[in-house]
Amino acid sequence: MRFSAPRSISPSPTRATKRRTLKQRRRSSTFGLQSDSDDSDYDSDRSYASELSDSPSVGSSSSSSSGSFMYKSELEVQTQPRPSAARNSLSSSERRYVDETISAIRLRIRHHDSYEEWEKDTRRDAFLSARKEQTQIQRQLTEEQERLRLRQAQHIAELHARQADEVARKLRDLQLHQQSEERRLKEVWDSRAKQQWQRIEGVIKQEEDKLKAKLEAERKVREEEEKRRKEADLKQRLLEEKKRQEEEAKKQEEEESKRKQEEERKQREEEEQRLLKEQQEKDERTKAERDQRQALGVSTALEDWRQARQALHQLKTGATRPVKADKAVKSAWSALRRQITPKIGQLTNDDQIINRIASQIFGLLMPNPSLPQQVYYSALSSLSKAILLQAETEVTAEKRAAIPLARVTRHLLSVLPSFHFIFLAKLVQRVGSWSIPIVIPPVDFDGKTWSDNASRLKAMGYRTSGGDAFESNSDHGIRISGIMRVFFQILAIPVSQTDKPLPPSFQLPRFWIWFARMMSEPSLLVSAVAPQVLFVALDVLGAEAKALWGIQWVKILGLLYEGVTLGLGNGKLIGGDSPEGKAARVRVQLEVERLMSGR
Repeated sequence: MRFSAPRSISPSPTRATKRRTLKQRRRSSTFGLQSDSDDSDYDSDRSYASELSDSPSVGSSSSSSSGSFMYKSELEVQTQPRPSAARNSLSSSERRYVDETISAIRLRIRHHDSYEEWEKDTRRDAFLSARKEQTQIQRQLTEEQERLRLRQAQHIAELHARQADEVARKLRDLQLHQQSEERRLKEVWDSRAKQQWQRIEGVIKQEEDKLKAKLEAERKVREEEEKRRKEADLKQRLLEEKKRQEEEAKKQEEEESKRKQEEERKQREEEEQRLLKEQQEKDERTKAERDQRQALGVSTALEDWRQARQALHQLKTGATRPVKADKAVKSAWSALRRQITPKIGQLTNDDQIINRIASQIFGLLMPNPSLPQQVYYSALSSLSKAILLQAETEVTAEKRAAIPLARVTRHLLSVLPSFHFIFLAKLVQRVGSWSIPIVIPPVDFDGKTWSDNASRLKAMGYRTSGGDAFESNSDHGIRISGIMRVFFQILAIPVSQTDKPLPPSFQLPRFWIWFARMMSEPSLLVSAVAPQVLFVALDVLGAEAKALWGIQWVKILGLLYEGVTLGLGNGKLIGGDSPEGKAARVRVQLEVERLMSGR
């Protein structure tokens, strides 16, 4: 696109000079046409003529529509009348030159050049494009200004809204503050009014109290006088009535004393005869049972308990205390104990691990050369304690943990000399008489009475739970159940032909003895621990006992079921009335039903 500045309307001196030079160069034979060397001036003139034709100030409507071009001076010359005198004064050659020049100019003006037309159209299109672009830019600018105006208006509206909200909030705050101040002033006013009325009412009440006190004092004086008079009358009547009753009571007491003496004499005679008869029957029965037990090698529950207590006493006095007193021996015993305890804690229900741990413990307690007797017995005591403590913690949480613990214990009972005596003694120490079972007698094995209730509770298996306080009945029952499950699992382990025989206290017939003794002790059955231990026994050996003893075992189960449902002979249920006893009694009932149904 090419733009040029409009030319001046008046011809410049340069152009005039150039025209004069061109006129001088033209020949008459060319008819006033310019040569090829004049193309630049021709183009310049056409460019200028095009600009003038686009300008509204140059030319008339007729000239712009026809495409012709003339200078204003030429138009003036053309429109002016030619003076014929001046023309007549020219020579023929000059007139011919003028005519040729005018013809050449007219021919040049009327000539249509395609390039000029294209250039003109190009300029017009460029102008239109520029105007269109300018219009678009102007419209975009207007739209942007409108958007800016709208954003500003929106911002101003939002600002006004926020300011209005702020003003409203401040007004609300002021209103709330005013209301709060009004409430505070009202409360102060009400408080002052209330205090004033309280003072007024207090003064009135004081006066009323004074009057009431005066009237009450007068009334009390009258009542006191009346009371003294009535008391004097009543005292006189009571003395007379008492005297009469004493006489009647004395007479009745003499008669009752005579009757009681006669009844007591009769009861003493009957009791003496009954006791004599029972003593004779008991002596005969005891003699027969003693002969049978001696023949069968079976001891009574009391003898088993005394034997366990005695073994525990001998273990403390003859082994543990001397070992603790000697530092060298104590260090050897402590080393064995530190090796035994972790091995018991590593037990799992795996044959290889059980055999390995049993062999390692056997190697520790039966080395070559053998341990001193006191150290050996103390180590057996530590082994028993570790097994029982493991039963208290692990078996209480998971009953299947009793199986590997019982298998290791059963193996050690068969291979370690004297281990069954010490293990049974420690068992009685931890669970009391529940492993026998028997009611704790009023005296110890040596015939001495218990020094206090705490020593008797320890003999019953209660442990202290921090300080001097004993464990609760619930914790006691759970702990006893865990240890007794291990004991019953030892009895339940089948004996193979290659195994060494166990002592009678840990053989399967011991389960029948234990159950028979338990069912014959009503004092034990009413305890909350009894149904818990009975459930453990049935859970471990109930089905095997039914298969082994048949109808006899069913009779015992029937007796047990009657005790947990209907009650014992004295009308009390097994387990007593405690929550722990009731829950365990239900478990025993369900277990008996399961065994009888064969599920």
